[in-house]
Amino acid sequence: MNYKTRTMLRAAILDDEIRGSKLLVHKLADFESELQVVGVFNESTLAVDAISALHIDVLFLDVEMPGLNGFQFLERLGSFDFEVIFTTAYDSYTLKALRLSAVDYLLKPIDEEDLQTAMVRLKKRVNEKTAYKVAKPEKKPNNRLALPTAEGVYLIDKANIIRVEAMSNYSVFMLTDTRKIVVSKTLKEFEPVLDDTHFMRINRSVIVNLDFVVKYRKGDGGTLELSDGSEIEVSSQKKEALLARLF
Repeated sequence: MNYKTRTMLRAAILDDEIRGSKLLVHKLADFESELQVVGVFNESTLAVDAISALHIDVLFLDVEMPGLNGFQFLERLGSFDFEVIFTTAYDSYTLKALRLSAVDYLLKPIDEEDLQTAMVRLKKRVNEKTAYKVAKPEKKPNNRLALPTAEGVYLIDKANIIRVEAMSNYSVFMLTDTRKIVVSKTLKEFEPVLDDTHFMRINRSVIVNLDFVVKYRKGDGGTLELSDGSEIEVSSQKKEALLARLF
């Protein structure tokens, strides 16, 4: 690769269980040469401003918490540019659907091999994001979109949306400046708004901006590689329509 990779990542932990957060800090000590834990929080409602100010690369985020659960915490942030690794005791279909938006999710008690896999995925995504910042495409004029969040309304250019991903009953907008904006509306509600020549829903969980597609890999439905390094599976039902629009 012709870009400089990140040598030390900054991480924070948000988990209402003090014992669980201490155990995770202990396990992450195995990665001390590449990751530094700069903050540990046990109350989600008090962590919003503090985590925003830490300039972290990744947040290890518990899902089931009093006050604000993990999803509500991200919504309260409104906009963030760090990666997320969920930690939870519950293996549900909802969390499996989140794997596209999050780097990974780890089931408690956290297995060392699973943590190692999550770290590999994290480093890959952070390095790809760093490369994308260096060689990001020019902004294109387009309509603006209002995204209401818990902290206010973001006005963004549609041309700066790389993809939109479902996260339970929320939608996560991935932008060209690496920000992620969480909106408490479903993907279905945004589909008509993004129904133009630039956007297409390629599976149940993702709408992509076709301007940022850099590669299509063959398969049952196939896989799209986007300019930010993400890889998104295409449903077999969408394959024919997608190829017609791409080629």
